[in-house]
Amino acid sequence: MKVAIIQHVIRQDDLNWNMQHVSELMDKQAGADLFVLSETFATGFMAEGSADKAGMQGMMVLNWMQRQASRLNAAIAGSVATKDDDGKLRNRLYFVRPDGFYDHYDKRHLFSFAGETKEYVAGDRRVVVHWRGFSFLLQVCYDLRFPVFSRNRGDYDAIIYVANWPEPRRDVWQTLLKARALENQCYVIGVNRVGSDSACEYQGDSVILNAYGRAIAECMPGKVDTAAAQLDMEELHRFRQKFPVLADSDDFLLASEKKNL
Repeated sequence: MKVAIIQHVIRQDDLNWNMQHVSELMDKQAGADLFVLSETFATGFMAEGSADKAGMQGMMVLNWMQRQASRLNAAIAGSVATKDDDGKLRNRLYFVRPDGFYDHYDKRHLFSFAGETKEYVAGDRRVVVHWRGFSFLLQVCYDLRFPVFSRNRGDYDAIIYVANWPEPRRDVWQTLLKARALENQCYVIGVNRVGSDSACEYQGDSVILNAYGRAIAECMPGKVDTAAAQLDMEELHRFRQKFPVLADSDDFLLASEKKNL
């Protein structure tokens, strides 16, 4: 499977410009099976007035993703601020397929340091999606700091992290992406934006890591860029069989799962 990572700038709350910008970058990786965009790629993180506009904008972005997935005959992953059926604001990662069908994951760990918990509601579902023979765990930005929630239970082959991760903490981003690949014996796809907003600078450091924690595709830091890599299921299975870390891992349930028993 060919996975393309799209490292792009974001004009704050400029929906049309951002979607056109991303569309042009995706065209540079035509033939990919999966395109991964950043967190809140169409508006920017915590965009002004996001609570008021989220319902309408969220649907517009989803419809755009569906059209692009059909045009490219590929899946597209990226997050958007949107409202659920109860009117609650969510940071929602969509995984959209060419036929228009999609799955979504609502960001579980909200970034309280930046005030995300004041407006948004956290998700409570761990979501694994399946596409062209691979299984992907969906995660958003701050989720990267919480390894228990992303622990591999033998149910996925790769983790997708979409982010607006600031430049001062770029070493944390790079270190934890590598850790997630190593401890879970999986591919890790990390896509972060570049440019700036009113609060932060962003260096990107978007990358695809293999199960050895080695970069097999990466974007130039601080630049608008794209990159792609082939994920090899046979190679992944050989490594897991040769070095069976997952078979020796601890069994556990999260507190939220215990409540549903």
